[in-house]
Amino acid sequence: MKFDTKRRVFLKGSVAATSVGVALGAGLLTPGAVLAAWNKSAFEAKAIDKAIGAAAGSPTTTPSDKITIKAPDIAENGAVVPVSIKAGLDGVTSIALLVEKNANPLSAIFHLPEGTLPEVSTRVKMGKTSDVIAVVKAGGKLYSARKGVKVTIGGCGG
Repeated sequence: MKFDTKRRVFLKGSVAATSVGVALGAGLLTPGAVLAAWNKSAFEAKAIDKAIGAAAGSPTTTPSDKITIKAPDIAENGAVVPVSIKAGLDGVTSIALLVEKNANPLSAIFHLPEGTLPEVSTRVKMGKTSDVIAVVKAGGKLYSARKGVKVTIGGCGG
């Protein structure tokens, strides 16, 4: 009985590996086809306003108390800082996360389909104590919020 189970698992694995190999060989699966769109100019921008402009279309934002940023007040290790953003605005289409004093401030952009709960979480690297900035695009307008995070050990080579 044990032999039959092991043989079935082996055969299933072999068939799956062969199928993937054939698909790769035929060009049906390519590594480039699975990569997300890359906004190079936004992620390579060195200044906050340039990054926001490239990511969202305009560098001008309106501060909003309807955006909540959850991040630690003190991050013991800047290499891995958990950040959550929640927006209480209607019609949210994107949320961008920036770290003001990083060499490249834009850390992430989340594009949200209609009807999606405007709440995202991720981990970012912070080179030093800085503000974390959330920019939310809702109803065609840009809103922002900030939260200061003190970093005791730098995450970008510090």
